[in-house]
Amino acid sequence: MMKKLAIAVVSLMFLAPTLGLVTVGLVMNPAAIACLSSSSLTLGNVPDSLVVTAANGETFTLNKQQLTHAATIITVGSSIEGVTREGVQIALMAALTESTLRQLANTGTYPESGSYPNDGNGSDHDSLGLFQMRPQSGWGSVADLMDPEYQAAAFFGGPSGPNYPSPRGLLDIPGWQSMGKGEAAQAVEVSAYPDRYNNYEPVAEKILATLTSGASTSSTTASSTTTSPTTSPSPPDAVTKSSRVVFPLPEGSWVHTGDFGPRIDPITGENAFHTGTDLAAADGTPILAAADGVVTVAEFSGGWGGLIVIEHHIDSTTVATAYAHMWQTGIDVTVGDRVIAGQHIGDVGSSGRSTGPHLHFEVRPGGTYAEAVDAAKWLNDHDAADLPEATAGAGCSARRVCTVSSYFQTSAA
Repeated sequence: MMKKLAIAVVSLMFLAPTLGLVTVGLVMNPAAIACLSSSSLTLGNVPDSLVVTAANGETFTLNKQQLTHAATIITVGSSIEGVTREGVQIALMAALTESTLRQLANTGTYPESGSYPNDGNGSDHDSLGLFQMRPQSGWGSVADLMDPEYQAAAFFGGPSGPNYPSPRGLLDIPGWQSMGKGEAAQAVEVSAYPDRYNNYEPVAEKILATLTSGASTSSTTASSTTTSPTTSPSPPDAVTKSSRVVFPLPEGSWVHTGDFGPRIDPITGENAFHTGTDLAAADGTPILAAADGVVTVAEFSGGWGGLIVIEHHIDSTTVATAYAHMWQTGIDVTVGDRVIAGQHIGDVGSSGRSTGPHLHFEVRPGGTYAEAVDAAKWLNDHDAADLPEATAGAGCSARRVCTVSSYFQTSAA
């Protein structure tokens, strides 16, 4: 027995320097540390829906398709050496911010993208997919970026990533582990809106807790028997908060043909007040939501023809945007739908009081039935356009009420 102990002691004396070098190597090599702290996430069942609340207090419901995309991100991240649980959460935050976990086509720039499985149509430059990656920035081809698994792998990056070493994925960002999660997401996305990602940190955490094991013990899952909000429907009239405003038609597809303000009605020939901005475009051109929001009107009737109204919460106030003259078959949303900026909500038509295919676009500070203001100025003020604005003094008054009820008398195509 003593002989064995003596051999063990001698062996440790020889191994001690080596063990010291291993320890130093772990301290000096962040990649080695990352390997030791991999995500170790096991994917469970994907629920039909999940109610979540963002940091700004906005509550909304993710459907099964969105949660399936989240599961894809989790699965891909868990398979890549060096991606920690925090790394997966960062990826979820990025996809939530960029697309609300939807695989978006972009038929305005890449018509062929619409032939791939998708959850809607975006219009942000040439961006595609869950993470709104751009072919022109080198993230991949249209075919690549219309594949959710490819997008997830590209976001995580690293030596095994499809774009190594550039564009950089998360693993290619030096010191990403010590950054704030929103800061790390921005380092990959290089977005024009760098402060948005932190808003979705609690949402990403809840998704992880719901879809995986290996989550923090304080989290709850969708299968919980408590009266958690995860089983409650989202209130249909809740207004989605947004800071991003986009132009309501794809770039290069429209011509500005009508201003807000007094004019001669092109149908009656009488003096009238035009409550919106008219944008002529080819029949069937995609109409895009100007900002994140909730659909409050989606109908076909009267002078509007096809009409969609969306309420948003922008700059701490409620504002509605209205889109008119779609054909009855050109309305792609229903009341209560939550939409994101740039989402394809309908198609240009020429129904109602219209003289040709165009979008009649309105902005109504205060909500769905509030008084309209100059939509061109509003778009300009939010860096979404550079349109000519109404002349000074043009506006609504007690004698010129610019509301839905007066449209049939005062506004025309």
